Amino acid sequence: MKKILLATVASLAFAAPSFAQDKTVGQAPPSGASSFYLAQDTGTMKCQVVNAQPAAGGNMKVIGAAHRTQAEAQTALAADKTCK
Repeated sequence: MKKILLATVASLAFAAPSFAQDKTVGQAPPSGASSFYLAQDTGTMKCQVVNAQPAAGGNMKVIGAAHRTQAEAQTALAADKTCK
């Protein structure tokens, strides 16, 4: 009986974090995106904020790290020196 109770408590202890609610602070990303990126077109050298990481081998490359909100990404875009 003690083994069953101990196993149940241990299972609940490990499973409890998976039931935690994810809280978003700031502006929520559109369409389920979790990050915003600065993407630079390699042909025109112009940058834009995108909500999905550009695919490898395409004509867009990521500048810097991912940002949690669109406002953070816009601020980084304004401060970036590599974009025209």
